[in-house]
Amino acid sequence: ELENLSDAPFSGDEENGGSDERKTEINGNWIPATSITEAKINAKAKRRLRKNSSRDSGRGDSVSENGETQKTGVVIPTSPKGKLLDRRSRSGKGRGLPKKGGAGGKGVWGTPGQVYDVEEVDIKDPNYDDDQENCVYETVVLPLDERAFEKTLTPIIQEYFEHGDTNEVSEMLKDLNLGEMKYSVPVLAVSLALEGKASHREMTSKLISDLCGTVVSKTDVEKSFDKLLKDLPELVLDSPRAPQV
Repeated sequence: ELENLSDAPFSGDEENGGSDERKTEINGNWIPATSITEAKINAKAKRRLRKNSSRDSGRGDSVSENGETQKTGVVIPTSPKGKLLDRRSRSGKGRGLPKKGGAGGKGVWGTPGQVYDVEEVDIKDPNYDDDQENCVYETVVLPLDERAFEKTLTPIIQEYFEHGDTNEVSEMLKDLNLGEMKYSVPVLAVSLALEGKASHREMTSKLISDLCGTVVSKTDVEKSFDKLLKDLPELVLDSPRAPQV
């Protein structure tokens, strides 16, 4: 009954104060005026606490009886959805760190610097094949087409004109898959030599001699010079002295 008292301002008698012995009649019972005033203040304070507690219920703060907020450290979800999405410990324990140092969970790669061991083949596996242990894997180099051939070999031959080492050129050409473009090696070398100096032409003659039998065959060299003679009208445009040279 005391909680339902009005919050309205005090009446004239209450404002005027008076002695503590003054009594007021409530529902037929005589209660001191000071008790009524304290009851109103307590009722108003309780309503304020109820509002604050409902407003701050999701902030992890609890309200004591004297109106002071206390940090509890545990957030109590206020809705069923909040309870489902809350992934923290229900017991309030834990430091809030990710599980397994961030290496656990779905779709993660593991901790930084983690090295995985070689997976052993299970003999009892239905897909196990005896031949798969004896497989030899090799790097497949695709053969060069005409455009890639000229783009790759031009810097090699130009560098040869600088250092003059035929063995280095031979090793570099062996790492390439020339395929059917082997006969084009002398063609490109002679075409570049025609645009260069007399020393470059002499070095090209030595290069073709050293490559014959290791990188290109005699048939490839014959085919290359046949192509040079057919392309002579085009070579004259870049090197007018190409027929004499």
